[in-house]
Amino acid sequence: MIPKEILEKILRIDITTNRLVTDVFAGAYHSVFKGRGMEFDEVREYQMGDDIRSIDWNVTARTGFAHVKKYIEERELTVMILVDASASVHFASTNQMKNKLAAEIAAVLAFAAIRNNDKVGLLMFTDEVELYIPPKKGKAHVLRVIREILYFKPKGKGTNFPRVLEYLTKVLRRKSTVFIISDYFEPANDNAGLRKSLRVANQHHDLIAITLTDPRETDLPSCGLVEVYDAETGGRMVIDTSSVTLREQYKNKAKSMLDERNRLFDRNGIDHIDITTDVPYTKALVSFFAKRRHRLAR
Repeated sequence: MIPKEILEKILRIDITTNRLVTDVFAGAYHSVFKGRGMEFDEVREYQMGDDIRSIDWNVTARTGFAHVKKYIEERELTVMILVDASASVHFASTNQMKNKLAAEIAAVLAFAAIRNNDKVGLLMFTDEVELYIPPKKGKAHVLRVIREILYFKPKGKGTNFPRVLEYLTKVLRRKSTVFIISDYFEPANDNAGLRKSLRVANQHHDLIAITLTDPRETDLPSCGLVEVYDAETGGRMVIDTSSVTLREQYKNKAKSMLDERNRLFDRNGIDHIDITTDVPYTKALVSFFAKRRHRLAR
């Protein structure tokens, strides 16, 4: 039985995200994600002004009259939402946990998708694929997706993107739009395996990386001796946050990791949306939709 507090969170997310989708995202989503391409409809006789590249030469040769192939836009999309459930996302220095923020963003994307009659699926991962829900339509299905994100208890602690992306390409045979919501600590390593898996997955699907960052992951406050704990490796150490040098080194290293992560996405042609837990995510999503719509219109 699902705890009462989880049901209340699901209801709150349902109400909040439905309003956002209605007021902000539904039209933008439709204009940016228009389907997998063009689907063959019929063959008809050539008319003045038709593109000669669409001529069906087999039918033309058989009938003796020029015929062209007619296509229609294939509207239905499959949207897969991949959510990082590793130990590092269970963290907050603000009033917003990264994993709870991931659930709300996933809900916005899922509700926008079903408003456009698209299918939505979910994949929860750590260093293994821990949960896979095949894409389906309907609000009841989306509410199940939200429930799983909020209620899910992972077995693993680490992150293994190559393994997850390899699994994705095996289970999703048709081209899909794939949102990967994570704090992306692993991509900073920029190893050959990760680069290859991102490149291969993006060849099969439209990958969009949504990065979650807490302010304390990029900037330390001065508060004396502090014991820090790596949730994924279990490592512990005591640091002196009153040291200006240490804080500056920490800040520079964090910036270097984030810059390298973004270069990794850019080199592999992957769109990315950077979201921090102390700033409303709506602005970042709206900006992403606007930029992508502008790019597609060119």
